[in-house]
Amino acid sequence: METALVFFPQLSMCESKEKPFFELMHGPGKEERNREAKIRGKEKRNRLSLLLLKHELQEETLPSTSGHLAKDIRVSPEEAVKWGESFDKLLSHKGGLEAFTRFLKTEFSEENIEFWMACEDFKKSKEPQQIILKAKAIYEKFIQNDAPQEVNLDFHTKEIITKSITQPTFYTFDAAQSRVYQLMEQDSYTRFLKSDIYLDLTEGRPQRPTNLRRRSRSFTYNEFQDVKSNVAVWF
Repeated sequence: METALVFFPQLSMCESKEKPFFELMHGPGKEERNREAKIRGKEKRNRLSLLLLKHELQEETLPSTSGHLAKDIRVSPEEAVKWGESFDKLLSHKGGLEAFTRFLKTEFSEENIEFWMACEDFKKSKEPQQIILKAKAIYEKFIQNDAPQEVNLDFHTKEIITKSITQPTFYTFDAAQSRVYQLMEQDSYTRFLKSDIYLDLTEGRPQRPTNLRRRSRSFTYNEFQDVKSNVAVWF
């Protein structure tokens, strides 16, 4: 009895294994994925470079005052005592601003005084283009959701600023600045007057190292820097 042999060329085991493997290793899919990965990597490097550039720019234009009060500005105990008379007197004295800023840094809440000073600088703008650029920079740094130094504002105040930011005026940030000022005066200022930073100054003692402590963001409106009137400062 003869045995019939039947061949099925479409069931080639070699082809079924090698073809998908070849496509996986050399096909357009891998090429496309590699190209996308390179693009993503380039974008990440560009973003990192931009962030580093911004950080360097801010360090050059906004030198930190924390820890340099005694070295840069001499404050007599008599002058320091006057800061306790009112919050305005504290903010109107350069040494007082630096001491207050140093205190706020210990509470990780310096964004409030920094925002307040940015608003003061903004109101010195003269050219329309400068007003637009500074307003946008302040909005992106302090106001918009998830801003790097977002201050704690109520929804209504924030919404008004958001609607007017495309055509800002000298009064765009007035309501927000006023709320931040009141918060600092009623909250941070009272604690500052009881702090070692302030008491050391009123008693003429050398400035001691300060301990940093994390606190709730329920009160977030602080930091003042003696900045230049320069648009680049806020980018």
